[in-house]
Amino acid sequence: MPRPILDESRIHPAIRERVETHQQAIVKEVQAAVAKHAVVVVGMGLNPFPKKARKLLDGAGVAYHYLEYGNYFNCWRERNALKLWTGWPTFPMVFVKGTLVGGANDVQKLIASGELKTLLA
Repeated sequence: MPRPILDESRIHPAIRERVETHQQAIVKEVQAAVAKHAVVVVGMGLNPFPKKARKLLDGAGVAYHYLEYGNYFNCWRERNALKLWTGWPTFPMVFVKGTLVGGANDVQKLIASGELKTLLA
């Protein structure tokens, strides 16, 4: 079942532009990185899970590009735009060949099953 998204017809025309452009600089920056790099990890400071994802990828010998946006005390509005864009509620957000694969625990499962190597082949 697809994730429910508010239909555009339910957004008043007077606020559509604000909805469409809210914090889009960060989204465009991540989109550009995802288009350029095979693996991208998007994280935040003070959160141990982005570090875990990077450590797992390092251990598997997988090169990645890392983007870090603030920490628990700042940049939450910017990070929220990424959550709205992806539908993924937590950090890190790990992309492999343009596909969001989840967070650190999901990367761990992909490495253990061998699927990460398949995705990168």
